[in-house]
Amino acid sequence: MMTNDFKALAGLINNRLSQMSYGNQPIELYEPIRYIMSLGGKRLRPLLVLMSYQLFKDNPEEVLDQALAVEVFHNFTLMHDDIMDDAPLRRGQQTVHEKWNSNTAILSGDVMLVKAYDLLMDSPGNLKDIIRAFNACAAGVCEGQQFDMNFEHLPQVTEADYLNMIRLKTAVLLGFSLELGAMLAGAKPSESKALYDFGVDVGIGFQLKDDLLDVYGDQKKFGKQVGGDILSNKKTFLLLKALELANPTQLQVLSHWLSQTSFDANQKVKEVTAIYDQIGIKELTLAKMNEYFAKGFERLGAIDAAPERKEVLRTFTQYLIDREK
Repeated sequence: MMTNDFKALAGLINNRLSQMSYGNQPIELYEPIRYIMSLGGKRLRPLLVLMSYQLFKDNPEEVLDQALAVEVFHNFTLMHDDIMDDAPLRRGQQTVHEKWNSNTAILSGDVMLVKAYDLLMDSPGNLKDIIRAFNACAAGVCEGQQFDMNFEHLPQVTEADYLNMIRLKTAVLLGFSLELGAMLAGAKPSESKALYDFGVDVGIGFQLKDDLLDVYGDQKKFGKQVGGDILSNKKTFLLLKALELANPTQLQVLSHWLSQTSFDANQKVKEVTAIYDQIGIKELTLAKMNEYFAKGFERLGAIDAAPERKEVLRTFTQYLIDREK
């Protein structure tokens, strides 16, 4: 039956994950998969699959495996991203390549991608269309990651370039999660597309909010170092907008800090944030973020589903928007 209890749906997902078999031998191949899948996370993407499905049908437990395909794929991308970023920690624990080694992490990640396809194989609805949509999403995520790596070495990145990158790297998977739920429920293609667009819009909004919290968030609530993007010269919306709008004096200060390889971390964060405050970057980011959230909710409102069913998805999305970590 349909449920509007987010925790109940998350319980279904976590219970099924605890029963998931990825393979047994060689243990060095499969243990890293069990490890990364046990590290938790919000399980946002499979939740969106189930909520989208519930817009049109009851019994979300019937498409649990398909919802988990998205979660397995997401964690596969995290495992490979961590190698590329040389990241030591994931969700507060050692990354797979640190706990084992990079070759093992690559190979285990490859098996996870295969497992994601396996979980989609018994999908209700048109399997060919589902796989085609999944392939488009997966390619988009890879394109976004490559653009993000390219940006590290480019002297200039436009706002449009950045928004396209986060659309691909982050938002298309949220869009596909919602699209998949609708496709599994046999919704009309126009409804599936509208849900995909809704997911992409709010996904871009979520990333913009993450950029904002990195500078202006409460460190205790945010869950990681405030100012980390400033310290690493990450080309976020905030930095790109500041470089675009800075006057000559402000641009000189920004350029100085971007060029330094040895610096006082607190001073750098303080001075760059002061430039952001002078330009009004916080307000500009909030406006852009809310523009995408508004576009998303407008798309959700146009979907032909019972209002009480749409309200479940709307309430959950608003809850995510209001989170401060």
